[in-house]
Amino acid sequence: MIYLFPFIAVFIWSVNSLVNKLASAVIEPSAMSFYRWFFAMLLLTPFCLPTVIRQWHTVKPYLSKLAFLALLGMVLNQSLGYYAGMTTTASNMSLITSLVPLISVFLSVPLLGNKISALSVVGGVISLAGLTFMLGEGDVVFFFHQDITPGDGLMVLSAVVYAAYCVLLKRWKMPLNNWTVIYVQGLFAVGMLTPLWLSSDVLLPTQGSLPLIAYASIAASIIAPLVWVKAIEKIGAESSAMFMNLIPVSTVTLAANLLGETLYNYHFIGGVMVVSGVILSQIKTRKGVMKQPDSKQLPQ
Repeated sequence: MIYLFPFIAVFIWSVNSLVNKLASAVIEPSAMSFYRWFFAMLLLTPFCLPTVIRQWHTVKPYLSKLAFLALLGMVLNQSLGYYAGMTTTASNMSLITSLVPLISVFLSVPLLGNKISALSVVGGVISLAGLTFMLGEGDVVFFFHQDITPGDGLMVLSAVVYAAYCVLLKRWKMPLNNWTVIYVQGLFAVGMLTPLWLSSDVLLPTQGSLPLIAYASIAASIIAPLVWVKAIEKIGAESSAMFMNLIPVSTVTLAANLLGETLYNYHFIGGVMVVSGVILSQIKTRKGVMKQPDSKQLPQ
């Protein structure tokens, strides 16, 4: 029964990949990014603001770090994802995002002083080969004769940004509870996203975007983190992190059935290679050779 917690979080985040794709057709990415966190913070304020006020003396010294984390995890990562949805598929978005744990392992070398294991290097090579195979539609040398699509390129950048967020969150351990960290970051994100929102051609949400905004604000930004924290409490951070590898599998399945996205052999082969490489790096991590960046904060 306790394993329902990570499964629920993974399912919510998988559906959110589809929401990112659907949102590109009904609302500008700049407006979608703003409204997601605006409404999420509006709902969290009655519960989180009193705690922030009481602990202000503890929160204040970490404001600059929380602001930078908000820029990475909630502004750049989310905005890049919404813009990517305009020119790539939900399947590609999810498979590229699955590289985050692997990228985190390599970023942890300069940022956390960790050492790279041989198995992590092997996993990295396998995952990158799988990603190249998938993006090149079966052509592993496509980089030499054609450009990567804009959406796929934005998702690669988004994955790097989010991996940096995860590693810095591990490096900057703060004496604050999870919801205080998320809430303060969310407030900073709303402030940073406001100018981007004001640059939109249409400021108010469109009728078609309302259910998507509601899902992103409530399910993906509040419910999923809540059950994810519960999962970590019940089965541990490392065991919970392994469930993240199910996201591309479930997203690709949902995209094929709900969005009508066509799946080819290169999706399956490349996807298996990507996920296998990530799992290889995590197996070494779980043996204690290298610790994985903290997975408690995952505002996907």
